[in-house]
Amino acid sequence: MSDELITQVKQMIIDALRIDGMAPADIDTDASLFGEGLGLDSIDALQLVVAMEKDFGVVVPDAATGTKVFASVRSMADYIATNRK
Repeated sequence: MSDELITQVKQMIIDALRIDGMAPADIDTDASLFGEGLGLDSIDALQLVVAMEKDFGVVVPDAATGTKVFASVRSMADYIATNRK
């Protein structure tokens, strides 16, 4: 997995969730996306599922998988790298 993919995932999060005033460098690669970390919620998760499918052609098939995928930016990038078409 490349640093370029990590940056692309961070930019996708910013764009999909319309987070104004945030740059990819502002997001910690290993921090939790939900709760204490970036503070995302279930609606945000749905938006990220759609964005991942649109931007990377990767599907998150169920909630159990989503819980693992959306743990951090690094886990999202790992999942994309492994499952990208």
